Amino acid sequence: MNPAALRVQRIYLVLLLGNTLAASFIWGINTLFLLDAGLSNFEAFAANAFFTVGMVIFEIPTGVVADTAGRKVSYLLGTVTLSVTTGLYWMLWLWHASFVWWAVVSVLLGLGFTFFSGAVDAWLFDALTWTGYTGSWEAVFGRGLAVTGIAMFAGSVLGGVIAQATDLGVPFLLRAGVLILMFLFASVVMKDLGFTPDRGTGPLKATRNVLTQSIEHGLGKRSVRYVILSAPFASGVGIYAFYALQPYLLDLYGDPSAYSIAGLAAAILSVAQVAGGILAPRIRGLFARRTTMVIGASLTSVAALVVLGLNSLFSLAVVFLAVWGFVVAVAAPVRQGYLNDMIPSKQRATVLSFDSLFGSFGGVFIQPGLGRSADLWGYGTSLVIGGLVELIGIPILFASRRQRDPADTTGARPPRP
Repeated sequence: MNPAALRVQRIYLVLLLGNTLAASFIWGINTLFLLDAGLSNFEAFAANAFFTVGMVIFEIPTGVVADTAGRKVSYLLGTVTLSVTTGLYWMLWLWHASFVWWAVVSVLLGLGFTFFSGAVDAWLFDALTWTGYTGSWEAVFGRGLAVTGIAMFAGSVLGGVIAQATDLGVPFLLRAGVLILMFLFASVVMKDLGFTPDRGTGPLKATRNVLTQSIEHGLGKRSVRYVILSAPFASGVGIYAFYALQPYLLDLYGDPSAYSIAGLAAAILSVAQVAGGILAPRIRGLFARRTTMVIGASLTSVAALVVLGLNSLFSLAVVFLAVWGFVVAVAAPVRQGYLNDMIPSKQRATVLSFDSLFGSFGGVFIQPGLGRSADLWGYGTSLVIGGLVELIGIPILFASRRQRDPADTTGARPPRP
């Protein structure tokens, strides 16, 4: 890797490290935080669903911001928005506010995250291409996944320990502080290499042009369309399972006040993510087609969720939690590489935002539905139902596979050491 490409990758990894560290301070205790504020299980997961509603509403507009005003502008707006809305979340907890306020602020939190989705990956892909990088995209995305896993481990463990030593609100304040630091970092080092924002036309015309071309190269292309349409099932279930596993592990452990055990769920997933990110390029080399690996990982994910839901032993739950996290992590960089290879640069951020939008759209309906099933029948049953819901997306991935896009066989050989 040449020096310019190495610098771009390092900036990308720092951006991921800071963002994930900030976010993960609350991942291990978020559900407990909402329940402590007086919300029921249904209301807690409904609040999370409103977060995904915000992502659905704002994904495309913020993707267009990244493709017109620039990836850096989009990233900076995301750090500011998330820092402010995280502070508002903390205030709602202090006031034990009614659910309607949680819904409103959750939508605004979703807005903050949509400024990141699509923009950061598009920035990396364009900047590395500009530097002449010709290596494996799975390797780059895999390193990113490993870095986010390390940050997730540190943040989730610290968040749980700090919450237990102080209160459930302090991790949210830490999150806002780290986001401010990331704003300062990106302001100095992030540059839109290999991409020129479309500022020659008016904002409305530029937005219309980007949207039109993004639909053509995204939903209009079958191989891309089917990958995007499969996203709601895996993403919606994945978001629910991540947060439901916090109180579920506490139930199995037998101590509802052991917040550090709740943080263990996020910590285990982060370790699995590091392993998956490192090994993804190697495992990818065992398969002739990217879709084979992604579909196999999805089937394993379904099986792991079903076993998790039927199990009643804390130790066994920890094992299958790690299995589930690992297969999800292994598939992620391969799916990212497959999707990015099929999208032109000018429309990349918006099409990736389409993908994120559909994933969020699944969370809008799946999270409260599974949360309600947890109220009625328990967390275990809700995880089993979640596994069956994820299964729906697998035939759609097969539809993308049948298009035989050249991107499906890119990078079939294992990377050189």
